[in-house]
Amino acid sequence: MIQVKRVYEPAVASDGQRLLVERLWPRGIRKESLQIDAWPKDVAPSPELRKWFAHDPAKWPEFRRRYFRELDAHPQGWRLILGAAAEGNRVTLIYSSHDREHNNAVALRDYLEKKHASRTRKLRKTA
Repeated sequence: MIQVKRVYEPAVASDGQRLLVERLWPRGIRKESLQIDAWPKDVAPSPELRKWFAHDPAKWPEFRRRYFRELDAHPQGWRLILGAAAEGNRVTLIYSSHDREHNNAVALRDYLEKKHASRTRKLRKTA
């Protein structure tokens, strides 16, 4: 299972593996206070895409399309996350955006869930 959580929310045991999915360190957060297991910067949107999006909800559909294209081109980072989730481990994607609906962690979760569903369908067909 993959869930998303803001960096400002406290860590709890049920978070499972906590991954910061931002390219930049979040403002106002001390490194020793943010309990994360990894910081896979390569799964975050490119700086150009992040700047273009500028957290504008009107750009959300196009942001997702562009971000998914970036993820398709660089699977090495997200495959590890998907693998951990596919093994039944809980994974929490940590993000810093104020917008809880339109941010890269939500888009990444949706992307990974789609990949997992596709992989599961393929496995069922071959079984």
